Amino acid sequence: MSYSLLNDQIVKNEEIVIDKEDRGYQFGDGVYEVVKVYNGELFTATEHIDRFYASAEKIRIAIPYTKDKLHQLLHQLVEANQVDTGHVYFQITRGACPRNHIFPGDEVKPVLTGNTKENPRPVANFEKGVKTTFVEDIRWLRCDIKSLNLLGAVLAKQEAHEKGCYEAILHRGETITEGSASNIYGVKDGVLYTHPADNLILNGITRQVILTCAAEIGMPVKEEAMTKQQLLAMDEAIVSSTTSEVTPIIDIDGTPIGNGTPGEWTRKLQAQFETKIPKGIKA
Repeated sequence: MSYSLLNDQIVKNEEIVIDKEDRGYQFGDGVYEVVKVYNGELFTATEHIDRFYASAEKIRIAIPYTKDKLHQLLHQLVEANQVDTGHVYFQITRGACPRNHIFPGDEVKPVLTGNTKENPRPVANFEKGVKTTFVEDIRWLRCDIKSLNLLGAVLAKQEAHEKGCYEAILHRGETITEGSASNIYGVKDGVLYTHPADNLILNGITRQVILTCAAEIGMPVKEEAMTKQQLLAMDEAIVSSTTSEVTPIIDIDGTPIGNGTPGEWTRKLQAQFETKIPKGIKA
Protein backbone atom coordinates (compact mmCIF):
# COMPACT_ATOMS: atom_id res chain seq x y z
CA MET A 1 0.00 0.00 0.00
CA SER A 2 1.32 3.45 -0.94
CA TYR A 3 0.67 6.78 0.72
CA SER A 4 0.63 10.42 -0.31
CA LEU A 5 0.56 13.77 1.43
CA LEU A 6 -2.66 15.80 1.23
CA ASN A 7 -2.46 19.06 3.14
CA ASP A 8 -1.47 18.02 6.68
CA GLN A 9 -2.49 14.36 6.41
CA ILE A 10 -0.78 11.16 5.20
CA VAL A 11 -3.44 9.28 3.23
CA LYS A 12 -3.74 6.28 0.93
CA ASN A 13 -3.07 7.13 -2.71
CA GLU A 14 -6.62 6.23 -3.72
CA GLU A 15 -7.99 8.80 -1.29
CA ILE A 16 -6.34 11.73 -3.07
CA VAL A 17 -8.86 13.97 -4.84
CA ILE A 18 -7.83 17.19 -6.60
CA ASP A 19 -10.49 19.65 -7.75
CA LYS A 20 -10.67 20.12 -11.53
CA GLU A 21 -10.46 23.88 -10.94
CA ASP A 22 -7.31 23.72 -8.86
CA ARG A 23 -5.13 26.60 -10.06
CA GLY A 24 -2.09 24.34 -10.21
CA TYR A 25 -3.84 22.31 -12.90
CA GLN A 26 -5.24 25.29 -14.81
CA PHE A 27 -2.47 27.88 -14.47
CA GLY A 28 0.58 26.12 -13.06
CA ASP A 29 -0.08 28.45 -10.13
CA GLY A 30 2.13 26.87 -7.51
CA VAL A 31 5.65 25.82 -6.53
CA TYR A 32 7.35 22.52 -5.78
CA GLU A 33 10.45 20.82 -4.41
CA VAL A 34 12.16 17.43 -4.67
CA VAL A 35 14.20 16.12 -1.74
CA LYS A 36 16.59 13.20 -2.09
CA VAL A 37 16.30 10.27 0.30
CA TYR A 38 19.44 8.28 1.13
CA ASN A 39 19.16 5.22 3.36
CA GLY A 40 15.78 6.38 4.60
CA GLU A 41 16.99 9.88 5.51
CA LEU A 42 15.97 13.17 3.93
CA PHE A 43 19.05 14.93 2.51
CA THR A 44 19.28 18.75 2.82
CA ALA A 45 15.57 18.87 3.67
CA THR A 46 15.96 22.12 5.60
CA GLU A 47 17.46 23.88 2.58
CA HIS A 48 14.77 22.54 0.24
CA ILE A 49 12.00 23.57 2.61
CA ASP A 50 13.51 27.05 2.99
CA ARG A 51 13.54 27.44 -0.79
CA PHE A 52 9.99 26.10 -1.01
CA TYR A 53 8.78 28.83 1.32
CA ALA A 54 10.84 31.45 -0.52
CA SER A 55 9.38 30.44 -3.90
CA ALA A 56 5.85 30.49 -2.46
CA GLU A 57 6.42 33.95 -1.00
CA LYS A 58 7.64 35.25 -4.37
CA ILE A 59 4.31 34.29 -5.98
CA ARG A 60 2.33 35.35 -2.89
CA ILE A 61 1.14 31.97 -1.65
CA ALA A 62 0.99 31.78 2.15
CA ILE A 63 1.86 28.24 3.24
CA PRO A 64 -0.48 27.37 6.14
CA TYR A 65 2.05 25.20 7.98
CA THR A 66 5.30 25.90 9.79
CA LYS A 67 8.56 24.69 8.28
CA ASP A 68 8.96 22.26 11.17
CA LYS A 69 5.49 20.84 10.53
CA LEU A 70 6.23 20.35 6.83
CA HIS A 71 9.54 18.66 7.63
CA GLN A 72 7.69 16.33 9.99
CA LEU A 73 5.06 15.49 7.37
CA LEU A 74 7.71 14.69 4.74
CA HIS A 75 9.53 12.46 7.18
CA GLN A 76 6.28 10.65 8.00
CA LEU A 77 5.56 10.19 4.28
CA VAL A 78 8.98 8.67 3.64
CA GLU A 79 8.52 6.33 6.59
CA ALA A 80 4.99 5.35 5.54
CA ASN A 81 6.23 4.35 2.08
CA GLN A 82 9.40 2.75 3.49
CA VAL A 83 11.63 4.62 1.05
CA ASP A 84 15.29 3.62 1.29
CA THR A 85 16.92 5.42 -1.67
CA GLY A 86 14.76 7.69 -3.78
CA HIS A 87 13.07 11.04 -3.40
CA VAL A 88 10.03 12.85 -2.06
CA TYR A 89 8.19 15.33 -4.29
CA PHE A 90 5.89 17.96 -2.83
CA GLN A 91 4.04 20.98 -4.18
CA ILE A 92 1.59 23.65 -3.13
CA THR A 93 -0.96 25.40 -5.34
CA ARG A 94 -3.01 28.52 -4.70
CA GLY A 95 -6.09 26.31 -4.39
CA ALA A 96 -9.33 25.65 -6.25
CA CYS A 97 -11.81 28.29 -7.40
CA PRO A 98 -13.73 29.29 -10.55
CA ARG A 99 -11.20 29.96 -13.32
CA ASN A 100 -9.98 33.55 -13.25
CA HIS A 101 -6.49 34.94 -13.84
CA ILE A 102 -6.88 37.21 -10.80
CA PHE A 103 -5.92 35.73 -7.44
CA PRO A 104 -8.89 34.41 -5.43
CA GLY A 105 -9.75 35.79 -2.01
CA ASP A 106 -8.53 34.51 1.33
CA GLU A 107 -11.41 32.04 1.52
CA VAL A 108 -9.59 29.84 -1.02
CA LYS A 109 -7.01 27.70 0.76
CA PRO A 110 -3.72 26.47 -0.74
CA VAL A 111 -3.49 22.75 -1.51
CA LEU A 112 -0.38 20.84 -0.44
CA THR A 113 0.37 17.42 -1.94
CA GLY A 114 3.35 15.09 -1.96
CA ASN A 115 4.50 11.63 -2.95
CA THR A 116 7.59 9.47 -2.89
CA LYS A 117 9.50 7.34 -5.35
CA GLU A 118 12.11 4.67 -4.79
CA ASN A 119 14.93 4.94 -7.32
CA PRO A 120 18.60 3.94 -7.22
CA ARG A 121 21.49 6.34 -7.61
CA PRO A 122 22.61 6.54 -11.30
CA VAL A 123 26.08 5.23 -10.51
CA ALA A 124 26.93 4.42 -14.14
CA ASN A 125 26.48 8.09 -15.08
CA PHE A 126 28.77 9.14 -12.23
CA GLU A 127 31.46 6.75 -13.43
CA LYS A 128 31.27 7.13 -17.21
CA GLY A 129 29.81 10.60 -17.71
CA VAL A 130 26.96 11.69 -19.98
CA LYS A 131 26.32 13.31 -23.34
CA THR A 132 24.47 16.62 -23.60
CA THR A 133 23.17 19.07 -26.18
CA PHE A 134 22.73 22.83 -26.46
CA VAL A 135 19.13 24.09 -26.52
CA GLU A 136 17.97 27.72 -26.59
CA ASP A 137 16.56 28.85 -23.24
CA ILE A 138 12.97 29.97 -23.97
CA ARG A 139 11.75 30.01 -20.36
CA TRP A 140 10.41 33.00 -18.44
CA LEU A 141 12.63 35.46 -16.57
CA ARG A 142 12.01 34.23 -13.00
CA CYS A 143 13.86 30.94 -13.10
CA ASP A 144 14.83 31.52 -9.46
CA ILE A 145 11.24 30.53 -8.55
CA LYS A 146 10.73 26.76 -8.56
CA SER A 147 7.28 27.05 -10.08
CA LEU A 148 5.00 24.44 -11.62
CA ASN A 149 5.38 26.16 -15.01
CA LEU A 150 7.82 23.72 -16.60
CA LEU A 151 6.77 23.56 -20.25
CA GLY A 152 9.95 25.25 -21.50
CA ALA A 153 12.06 22.78 -19.52
CA VAL A 154 9.94 19.85 -20.70
CA LEU A 155 10.43 20.79 -24.37
CA ALA A 156 14.18 21.16 -23.88
CA LYS A 157 14.46 17.84 -22.05
CA GLN A 158 12.46 16.10 -24.77
CA GLU A 159 14.74 17.52 -27.47
CA ALA A 160 17.76 16.20 -25.58
CA HIS A 161 16.11 12.81 -25.16
CA GLU A 162 15.35 12.57 -28.88
CA LYS A 163 19.03 13.26 -29.61
CA GLY A 164 20.10 10.47 -27.27
CA CYS A 165 21.41 12.92 -24.68
CA TYR A 166 21.08 12.95 -20.90
CA GLU A 167 20.47 16.67 -20.55
CA ALA A 168 19.82 19.89 -22.45
CA ILE A 169 22.26 22.71 -21.69
CA LEU A 170 20.23 25.92 -21.97
CA HIS A 171 21.58 29.16 -23.38
CA ARG A 172 20.22 32.66 -23.97
CA GLY A 173 22.00 33.69 -27.13
CA GLU A 174 25.58 32.57 -26.52
CA THR A 175 25.33 32.64 -22.72
CA ILE A 176 24.94 29.38 -20.80
CA THR A 177 22.35 29.52 -18.03
CA GLU A 178 21.63 26.00 -16.66
CA GLY A 179 20.25 22.63 -17.67
CA SER A 180 16.60 21.82 -18.30
CA ALA A 181 16.45 20.26 -14.82
CA SER A 182 19.94 20.92 -13.46
CA ASN A 183 22.82 23.31 -12.94
CA ILE A 184 25.85 23.38 -15.23
CA TYR A 185 29.55 23.89 -14.42
CA GLY A 186 32.86 24.08 -16.24
CA VAL A 187 36.34 23.42 -14.88
CA LYS A 188 39.36 25.20 -16.32
CA ASP A 189 42.84 25.01 -14.82
CA GLY A 190 41.38 23.79 -11.55
CA VAL A 191 38.81 26.60 -11.25
CA LEU A 192 35.06 25.82 -11.08
CA TYR A 193 32.83 28.10 -13.17
CA THR A 194 29.05 28.34 -12.89
CA HIS A 195 26.36 30.91 -13.67
CA PRO A 196 25.67 33.33 -10.80
CA ALA A 197 22.54 32.69 -8.74
CA ASP A 198 20.30 35.37 -10.23
CA ASN A 199 16.84 35.32 -11.80
CA LEU A 200 18.04 33.32 -14.83
CA ILE A 201 18.77 30.11 -12.93
CA LEU A 202 17.49 28.13 -9.99
CA ASN A 203 20.04 28.17 -7.19
CA GLY A 204 20.08 24.41 -6.83
CA ILE A 205 20.46 22.92 -3.37
CA THR A 206 22.91 20.41 -4.84
CA ARG A 207 24.66 23.40 -6.45
CA GLN A 208 25.07 24.92 -3.00
CA VAL A 209 26.46 21.64 -1.64
CA ILE A 210 28.92 21.44 -4.54
CA LEU A 211 30.18 24.98 -3.91
CA THR A 212 30.73 23.99 -0.27
CA CYS A 213 32.58 20.87 -1.43
CA ALA A 214 34.77 22.99 -3.72
CA ALA A 215 35.74 25.24 -0.81
CA GLU A 216 36.53 22.21 1.33
CA ILE A 217 38.93 20.74 -1.25
CA GLY A 218 40.58 24.10 -2.00
CA MET A 219 39.02 24.52 -5.45
CA PRO A 220 38.46 28.17 -6.46
CA VAL A 221 34.97 29.06 -7.69
CA LYS A 222 33.96 31.79 -10.12
CA GLU A 223 30.23 32.47 -10.31
CA GLU A 224 30.14 34.08 -13.73
CA ALA A 225 28.34 33.32 -16.96
CA MET A 226 30.05 31.20 -19.60
CA THR A 227 29.51 31.29 -23.34
CA LYS A 228 28.87 28.16 -25.36
CA GLN A 229 32.41 28.31 -26.76
CA GLN A 230 33.92 28.74 -23.31
CA LEU A 231 32.06 25.70 -22.04
CA LEU A 232 33.20 23.62 -25.01
CA ALA A 233 36.81 24.64 -24.25
CA MET A 234 36.67 23.65 -20.57
CA ASP A 235 38.91 20.88 -19.24
CA GLU A 236 35.90 19.31 -17.53
CA ALA A 237 32.15 19.93 -17.30
CA ILE A 238 29.54 18.86 -14.76
CA VAL A 239 25.77 18.66 -14.47
CA SER A 240 24.17 18.56 -11.02
CA SER A 241 20.72 18.18 -9.48
CA THR A 242 19.02 16.38 -6.62
CA THR A 243 19.02 13.14 -8.61
CA SER A 244 22.11 13.73 -10.79
CA GLU A 245 24.39 14.63 -7.86
CA VAL A 246 27.81 15.36 -9.44
CA THR A 247 27.61 13.92 -12.97
CA PRO A 248 30.46 14.42 -15.46
CA ILE A 249 29.62 15.80 -18.91
CA ILE A 250 31.90 14.15 -21.46
CA ASP A 251 30.30 15.38 -24.70
CA ILE A 252 28.25 18.33 -25.97
CA ASP A 253 26.72 17.91 -29.43
CA GLY A 254 29.51 15.55 -30.45
CA THR A 255 32.36 17.69 -29.12
CA PRO A 256 34.33 15.91 -26.37
CA ILE A 257 34.92 17.89 -23.18
CA GLY A 258 38.60 17.63 -22.25
CA ASN A 259 39.70 14.17 -23.29
CA GLY A 260 36.14 12.87 -23.31
CA THR A 261 36.31 11.18 -19.92
CA PRO A 262 35.49 12.35 -16.38
CA GLY A 263 38.23 14.61 -15.11
CA GLU A 264 40.37 14.83 -11.98
CA TRP A 265 38.50 17.72 -10.34
CA THR A 266 35.14 16.14 -11.04
CA ARG A 267 36.32 13.02 -9.25
CA LYS A 268 37.47 15.11 -6.29
CA LEU A 269 34.09 16.83 -6.07
CA GLN A 270 32.30 13.49 -6.31
CA ALA A 271 34.40 12.09 -3.48
CA GLN A 272 33.74 15.13 -1.29
CA PHE A 273 30.01 15.04 -2.08
CA GLU A 274 29.96 11.38 -1.05
CA THR A 275 31.05 12.38 2.45
CA LYS A 276 27.84 14.42 2.82
CA ILE A 277 25.47 11.54 2.05
CA PRO A 278 23.62 10.07 5.06
CA LYS A 279 24.70 6.54 5.82
CA GLY A 280 21.51 5.35 7.44
CA ILE A 281 20.98 7.40 10.60
CA LYS A 282 17.36 8.54 10.48
CA ALA A 283 16.58 12.26 10.78
